[in-house]
Amino acid sequence: MKPVEKEEQIDIGKIWQIMKDRKKVCGVIIGGCTAISLVAALVWPPIYESTTTVQTRVTGAGVSGASAAAAALGFGSSSPSLSYVELMKSNTVLQPIIDELDWDEDEKKFLTPEGFAKKNLQIENTKQTNLIKVTAKGKTPEEAQMISQHVVDNFLVMMTDMNKETQSLLVQFLNDRVEVAKKEAEEARNKFAMYQKEHGIYSPDEQAKIAVNKMNAFDEAIGNMRVQQQANQAKVDSAAAQLGDINANSQSLKINDNANVQNLRSKIIAAEVDLVGLRQQYTEENPNVIKAEEKLTALKQNLTQEVNALVASKYTTINPTQESLIKDQVNAQVAIEVSKASEQAVAKRRDEKAKELDNFPQEVQEYMNLQRDTTIKEGIYTDLIKQMENNKIRQAMDSMDIQVVDKANLPFKEIPVWPRKKVITATGFAFGCLLTIAYSLLIYRRENY
Repeated sequence: MKPVEKEEQIDIGKIWQIMKDRKKVCGVIIGGCTAISLVAALVWPPIYESTTTVQTRVTGAGVSGASAAAAALGFGSSSPSLSYVELMKSNTVLQPIIDELDWDEDEKKFLTPEGFAKKNLQIENTKQTNLIKVTAKGKTPEEAQMISQHVVDNFLVMMTDMNKETQSLLVQFLNDRVEVAKKEAEEARNKFAMYQKEHGIYSPDEQAKIAVNKMNAFDEAIGNMRVQQQANQAKVDSAAAQLGDINANSQSLKINDNANVQNLRSKIIAAEVDLVGLRQQYTEENPNVIKAEEKLTALKQNLTQEVNALVASKYTTINPTQESLIKDQVNAQVAIEVSKASEQAVAKRRDEKAKELDNFPQEVQEYMNLQRDTTIKEGIYTDLIKQMENNKIRQAMDSMDIQVVDKANLPFKEIPVWPRKKVITATGFAFGCLLTIAYSLLIYRRENY
């Protein structure tokens, strides 16, 4: 049978008596700790804080060019704001600030942007908002203000450069297609002019004009479809350039094999043909045309949602910004394929209607065909120019993704955030009390054991 261990009991009264009997020693311990803490608080180098608040512009169109560029650099998160928080800690933003600090060279020698961010910066995105607060610590009020302000300034410069680079890719691809369209338009125009000169036909009769006008709806539709195909191809190429080694396309994802996609594709093609037929008869303000346009827009939106859902199901671990790029790329590929199919269907209907022109002389028919071809190609060239200019405007707008709400404040020199004299002194006093209790317990054990 094990012996029952005697439970050790401490007499609080005796400990209190020991403290009273040795009150001078206890007073020295408490007073010494308090004094040391007070001196430390007085000589501790002051630290100041300055905060800048910025707001990120979130639009329904999705991430901006800068967010896409952030993905290409490996910064991804559940929202653009969180991506921006990480970008603010990048070497590009922080290294110039480190170089500007008026510190000893030995102190700066081994200071990395990562270490600087951990020690001197607090960058946080306020939950459920698009606000980012940049709080910087410095040895002087001016230094704290400089760090906070320059983090935002350097970030804005970097964002502008990234936006320009991202949009420039798309503008570059569009520019290549504009050059091709320009050449084709010039060739068609020259061929038409030569035919007019050779055959002496410069204007068809009124009956031929009426027949040609009826075909304009088909020609405009085909021209618009070709413009969209080339613009979407530019988007595909631009996204592919940003994604690099990440290979994603509608074929590899088997998007076109999906039953819902095929169904929506067929409905879009039918709606495109119906809309062209209505435009042959009515103006754009006609209720039937407006209703048909709304139906077509809704079908295209449904197709985009379906494609996005399929892409999301295939890429469950990739960062969200890269996923957005892939969605843009695949949607553009699907749009190209649907547009080509729609163009074929519209062209087939146009050819059927063109049989009505068989009654005209061969020379007049050739004249009208060349005129239409010239009109289509010149329209493609003009619309591609507009697309390119719109992207240049978007490039400038994307540079305004970040807006400063509150500029970096200049802290009061008399009110540093650290050291807090009262807190440090109170901590020293509390530590002295603990040491006094420990000292009394030690005396108590010596006297009773």
